Amino acid sequence: MTTSAAAGQATPSGYRILNETDLRLTLAATPAVADQLGGPAERWSITEVGDGNLNLVFIVKGSSGGLAVKQALPYVRLVGESWPLPLSRAHYEHLALTHQNRLAPGLVPAIVHHDAALALTAMELLEPHIIMRKGLVAGTTYPAFVDHITTFMARTLFFSSDLALSAASKKEAIASFAGNHALCKITEDLIFTDPYRIAEQNRWTAPWLDATAADIRADLDLHVAVSRLKLKFLSNAEALIHGDLHTGSIMVTETETKVIDPEFAFYGPMGFDVGAVLANLLMAYFASAGHERTQGEREAFEGWVLGTVDQVWSGFARKFLALWRSEATGDAYPLSLFPGETGAARLEAERQAYMARLFQDAIGFAAAKIIRRIFGLAHNIDFELIADESRRATCEARAVRLARTLMVETASFTSIEAVTRAARELRHWQPEF
Repeated sequence: MTTSAAAGQATPSGYRILNETDLRLTLAATPAVADQLGGPAERWSITEVGDGNLNLVFIVKGSSGGLAVKQALPYVRLVGESWPLPLSRAHYEHLALTHQNRLAPGLVPAIVHHDAALALTAMELLEPHIIMRKGLVAGTTYPAFVDHITTFMARTLFFSSDLALSAASKKEAIASFAGNHALCKITEDLIFTDPYRIAEQNRWTAPWLDATAADIRADLDLHVAVSRLKLKFLSNAEALIHGDLHTGSIMVTETETKVIDPEFAFYGPMGFDVGAVLANLLMAYFASAGHERTQGEREAFEGWVLGTVDQVWSGFARKFLALWRSEATGDAYPLSLFPGETGAARLEAERQAYMARLFQDAIGFAAAKIIRRIFGLAHNIDFELIADESRRATCEARAVRLARTLMVETASFTSIEAVTRAARELRHWQPEF
């Protein structure tokens, strides 16, 4: 092992940041990749398209096909070399993709090649898919999304939980992802801590949201609520979670959905993944008004988004419960403790109570995800592409108002319909700046 001076992290001795020439030579020496691309390597087209916060992403095309090639950098790309980050995240992403391909086949990109020393993974090129967030900004609806994302979440979460695994298998699985703590630390700070205090990298739509940012820093009820959520994130190893399941990590067409970028994966609370999806749909809903060219032109789209929020939770809950009833081979809730009709009825009641707790977790985590995207380091284009800053701030203020209520008054929301009803009521609320 050697140490990268730029990153301040231990890196494999064979690691180097690849440019186009290096990448071409590396891929040409990998038979599985060369066969997939076809033709002479010098004729392959290579384009770096990474627009995320952490990594390099190349699109490589040959005469027979194309691949997406992702290389981890030894630092946070969004910030630069002053923020080092271990390359081991590429290992955990590869491990997570392998698990997800097994648990939810067809809903994540297929892996063609992984090079641990270079922290590089070559995978299926998703075309004509686009990043879902970009489609939502444009007002596009995706009729297959609900079925696909609820299947992905139900299967990846259930089959990696104590409901499906033996205690020994679960503990071994937790251990296999336990080293991904540097990525967890990013979440712990940027989502659960920094937006609620003065932090150098925080930003928001100033000056319109200055007072709201100050209110959040002084709101002890909110601080208690987010601290409870952070404790769950730190301590509840319920299942293998994607860890960054937002609409920028989902690629879609009208008929296909693919979940990408699980480098934040670890064993954590199930509600974090579910809440991330709900949060990003709610942000798309509130941002929609800022993308209108004429008043009311996106009304049908906004109705679809809120309907999708309802259906994501209800579809996930239905599929998760169906798996629990038919595939419960884990050490939790052994059937031998619930004999006969009376026992079966009591177990079913406990299943419903379990899902009610999971719902509360999900909407709490959704609230935290909304607040961090408006006051933390990494924002999203749903709001950022609203050119008129006053309009943007209005849309963001509506989202924050909902998020604060969801987090502090979580117990008052007993159904997903209550969440979407509250969002709908805030759609035309005018904040005072």
